[in-house]
Amino acid sequence: MDAHFHTSALEVANHDGFRKNLDDDGREKRTGTLVTASAHIITAVIGSGVLSLAWAIAQLGWVAGPAALMAFSFITYFTSTLLADAYRSPDPISGKRNYTYMDVVRANLGGTKVNLCGIAQYVNLVGVTIGYTITASISMVAVNKSNCYHSEGHAASCKSSNYPYMMIFGAIQIVLSQIPNFHNLSWLSILAAVMSFAYSSIGLGLSLAKVIGGGDVRTSLTGVEVGVDVSGEEKVWRSFQAIGDIAFAYAFSTVLVEIQDTLKSYPPENKVMKKASLVGVSTTTVFYVLCGCLGYAAFGNDAPGNFLTGFGFYEPFWLIDFANVCIAIHLIGAYQVFCQPLFGFIEMKCRQQWPDSKFITAEHILNVPFYGEYYVNVFRLVWRTAYVIMTAVIAMIFPFFNSFLGLIGAGSFYPLTVYFPIEIYIARAKIQRFSFTWVWLKILSWVCLIISLVAAIGSVQGLLMDVKKYKPFKMD
Repeated sequence: MDAHFHTSALEVANHDGFRKNLDDDGREKRTGTLVTASAHIITAVIGSGVLSLAWAIAQLGWVAGPAALMAFSFITYFTSTLLADAYRSPDPISGKRNYTYMDVVRANLGGTKVNLCGIAQYVNLVGVTIGYTITASISMVAVNKSNCYHSEGHAASCKSSNYPYMMIFGAIQIVLSQIPNFHNLSWLSILAAVMSFAYSSIGLGLSLAKVIGGGDVRTSLTGVEVGVDVSGEEKVWRSFQAIGDIAFAYAFSTVLVEIQDTLKSYPPENKVMKKASLVGVSTTTVFYVLCGCLGYAAFGNDAPGNFLTGFGFYEPFWLIDFANVCIAIHLIGAYQVFCQPLFGFIEMKCRQQWPDSKFITAEHILNVPFYGEYYVNVFRLVWRTAYVIMTAVIAMIFPFFNSFLGLIGAGSFYPLTVYFPIEIYIARAKIQRFSFTWVWLKILSWVCLIISLVAAIGSVQGLLMDVKKYKPFKMD
């Protein structure tokens, strides 16, 4: 009798201990906080594109450039708060959790919109990871070139290939991609966020030093001048591309729901996510405005596409090297923030399709020195490795993919950052058609659609120009 009692008590204790590690819906307990969510957002939003904002401001000028930055900052924060409230349905605090963006759309809108959301989201995620592979390799090459220019002089050719660096980046991602899910990524996002602050600050410092140092720099209220810097046609195309660059520089809605799904259940996730969005977007905006405006003040209408990899600065070479290493480390983390939702989606679908397959579902325990027990899933290992290799190969074949990324961004910015959050809010709040709120939300939605179309046109033109000049496997 005593033996039976002890066994039962042990089972209850084990069961209670197990339940403590589970959430209210039986899933693994979440541990995310305001700090980790803010880090995820900053990692996702501040890409190395922050350093190209000087070029964007140069195309638009002192009035339209900063105004566009502030407008997109407001739109992004506003729509992110609408999306944060839709994480649980029907009640934003006690309702059922929606684990992904598609789940949110399914719970509130349903129908074909769920599939449209999935296509927009996952095509964008694939595009971003390929773009990051290219951008990280450009930063790694810039370190090599910086040292070459320092020793050989600024007129030296200093040619270097991106391809070995793409392979190195891919190899690092193969290892990091074995991190099981978003919930285990906090340390990587915090590191990446620190790196983004580091290289943005270096860019700011160098720009400020150049402004103080003076020099013959031309800036204007309307940006690059027709007939002096560019033709009328080029001015239009470049302005379109600049608006697109700024619009997509803010878009983190692609992974917002997945970031919110890492937060602890108390305080309520929507309240914490709104605070994290405010921290992330406001921090980003400060850096964007400073980098864009100071960069434009430093270089004027001749601002390079990226002043740390495009060699707007050559010296001090060691600081340029450090900044580019920071960019590469940041993009290593950002790649994971964007590919983890895709990994999770594919693996969930495969488990649903083949629940009895040991290859897909079985977890094998591996004892790793200095780490402890690590769960290895063969399917996860094979599929994630294949995905990273695929993105690296596409990046090597199409190194001008960043222009194509603008096109993918144009296709996803409007639906994911604007259209779905607004439509979900209208459905949840039961806003009446043609009421004041309904009208101004629809106007906002339509204006953003026009901006997306304009950016898409600019991206297509840029893509066509890249294809004309394209020579496969050419050394830079």
